[in-house]
Amino acid sequence: MTPVQKLAGLVVLILVAMATSFGAAWQVQDWRLGRVVTEQGAQFETDLTAIGNAAAAQARTEQDKRLATEQQLAALDQQHTKELSDAQRKQALLRDRLATADVRLSVLLDATDSASGCNMPATPGAVGVVHATRRAQLDPAHAQRIIGITDAGDQGLIALRACQAYAKEVSTPK
Repeated sequence: MTPVQKLAGLVVLILVAMATSFGAAWQVQDWRLGRVVTEQGAQFETDLTAIGNAAAAQARTEQDKRLATEQQLAALDQQHTKELSDAQRKQALLRDRLATADVRLSVLLDATDSASGCNMPATPGAVGVVHATRRAQLDPAHAQRIIGITDAGDQGLIALRACQAYAKEVSTPK
């Protein structure tokens, strides 16, 4: 074997050793990078699960708040509907009593007004239960109109209270 052949064999041996070490280093780096990527993937999966659980818990909390508010509003609505129907029933009963003359609406008269022309006595008599005030009865048709006006006013006040309760319930932070 000649020195050139020895040198060529040595160069080939060095190149083979370098290629083998380069391949081994490449494989080790691939294993390390694969492990890092796997660890990052696992951490990402854990983080994603935690974020999903937190979002689901917050959504449940918000849904529970919404359901509680809806239930409170439904209860308020029932209460105000009952108040409205009670007021309407009372007004209808009063209108019926006025129509059948069971009840008569009257107004107080000014005792000092001589122009009223009412000859009702200001002092109680032996037979009546007048309390020293002069009163005049209203015409039934006028009484019916007055009752209608007060009925509309009562319904408006009940509706206003319902709106105020709704606005308060919706705007109050929980």
